[in-house]
Amino acid sequence: MIDAIRNAFRIPDLRKKILFTLGIIALYRVGAHIPVPGVDPASMKDLVSGADSTLGLLNLFAGGALENFAIFALGIMPYITSTIIMQLLQAVIPTLERWSKEGEAGQRKITQTARYMTLGIALMESIGLLTVFQAAPPTGLGVDFDLLTEIVIIISLISGTAAIMWMGELITQRGIGNGMSLLIFASIVSRFPQTVIASFRVHAWFMLLVLVISLLVVAAVVFMEGGQRRIPVQYAKRVVGRRVYGGVGTYIPLKVNGANVIPIIFASSVLLFPTTIARFFTNVAWLQKAAEWLSSGWSYIALFAGLIVFFAYFYTALVFNPIETADNLRKNGGFIPGVRPGNPTAQYITNVLNRITLPGAIFLALIAVVPQAIFQQTGDQLVAAFGGTSILIMVGVALETMRQLESQLQMRHYDGFFK
Repeated sequence: MIDAIRNAFRIPDLRKKILFTLGIIALYRVGAHIPVPGVDPASMKDLVSGADSTLGLLNLFAGGALENFAIFALGIMPYITSTIIMQLLQAVIPTLERWSKEGEAGQRKITQTARYMTLGIALMESIGLLTVFQAAPPTGLGVDFDLLTEIVIIISLISGTAAIMWMGELITQRGIGNGMSLLIFASIVSRFPQTVIASFRVHAWFMLLVLVISLLVVAAVVFMEGGQRRIPVQYAKRVVGRRVYGGVGTYIPLKVNGANVIPIIFASSVLLFPTTIARFFTNVAWLQKAAEWLSSGWSYIALFAGLIVFFAYFYTALVFNPIETADNLRKNGGFIPGVRPGNPTAQYITNVLNRITLPGAIFLALIAVVPQAIFQQTGDQLVAAFGGTSILIMVGVALETMRQLESQLQMRHYDGFFK
């Protein structure tokens, strides 16, 4: 691995990409410590550190920017949310579906629409944060901002979100890896030393046990990320002139965890929605009870696990269309051995996909809810901040970035990370 890193820095253009990526990440971390005008960062830090899972999760993905109420307090989540929404809408809006099939030109239209949607989501989230922070203690700061200050804060947060979106796209275009994923990776990793030190001061032996378990979880995540079912495919021979085409064998790779971390994000959003609504209607007793029931205790864990399994199947069915795959195979003269072309092929692929999605969905549910259950029993912040979801994101991003470096090195006849 050390030789691979040394080889990467020996290549001038690859070295420029790596340094450019590190420079953008450093700039992103600087922005996480620049507070917006008119806010006391010390009071905000006390509020977020003692807040519920809603603000705590947002603060984790923002790399601590929320507790500083920095210009990057909203983090990359508005863009991630808009991207997921655009993926969902492609299945129900014919125009978006047509754009997705138009190649690079259509993808540019989808990306531009996602950018505008990101700014709209950032506007709503910034207004929501202002409402939360102006609420009476302990749920808020109890500070009554004047109109001009509110406008400045909202503009600062929206501008910060636009800057993060721009930096992520710059990394994707000129750097190494997926820019948005790397920014989330940097946000999560940046919180690790501070949380470890705080946890070590409380109970050192338990912290060491958590770190050992985390290493085992990392190994399990790596194993599941590489797990796939390969459906064999054969292509019929065709004679065109004097040449024979086809007759070769290949396969359709179906990942065990095809949805990655998306089901966890969906399930978290659904369960956090009642809590967010309850913040605006503090006088409605039944809404407060429902929000409490859906945001804590074993009822929350059970619903969280069930929703993760549901969204794993939902998202997998959304991004992978067996009917379209079977139709493409038939048009190109391909077939699965022992399975008739057409509808039987689509049904066969659907059955295989449903079977392999179940262990992947159960794995995601365990990764997400086990740390939550441990945190409820121990109250350890290390478990809360760096549970399975964070590890899943970090390992997935690290593996994808290493694969890209691997391909870049092999293109230049160097040994990569995976020998």
